[in-house]
Amino acid sequence: MWEAIIHGIIIAFGLILPLGVQNIFVFNQGALHPKLRHALPVIITASVCDTLLIAAAVGGVSMIVTSIEWMTPVLYGAGAFFLAFMGWKTWTGIPEAGEIKVLSMKGQIGYALSVSLLNPHAIMDTIGVIGTNSLQYDSGERWAFAAATAGVSWLWFIGLAGAGRWLGRVDSSGKIIRLMNIISALLIWGMAIYMGIQLTANL
Repeated sequence: MWEAIIHGIIIAFGLILPLGVQNIFVFNQGALHPKLRHALPVIITASVCDTLLIAAAVGGVSMIVTSIEWMTPVLYGAGAFFLAFMGWKTWTGIPEAGEIKVLSMKGQIGYALSVSLLNPHAIMDTIGVIGTNSLQYDSGERWAFAAATAGVSWLWFIGLAGAGRWLGRVDSSGKIIRLMNIISALLIWGMAIYMGIQLTANL
């Protein structure tokens, strides 16, 4: 049991640490809101979405998806398009000097849902890595593995928003946050290019 839990924690950190659209959005919302509790809608939505994806992957969706030959190139193509679009949204949403763009609760939830459930890159990571790794365990250990990965996800998003809130307090001018948004947009476009290359390799 403990082996499955530790394995789940390591896998979760390996997948969640790299900078992605979801991480960028959670961090930015923490930085932009005056209090951390105002970013709770995005923290909870992102965490619940990750938990549902993990449960689906461990529950057997990964076996179905990996058995369909055409699914991988479709996901790569959709992922490249989605990331290119999200990079453009991030770039055009960069605030001007001294400007603060804060999303409402509805806006936070809607955006978090899109970057969590409509992101083929995140779906591939969850199904292809977490789902596949869970297959080596029996039923009880498999769900302990899933719970460990989901737990890391919840703690990570809380910590990420908290780090963003700290930066928001330190960077009163907003210059650092603006620079991070520019870098974020460029990184997202870089990921889109990478998925496009993977698509051509799988055709």
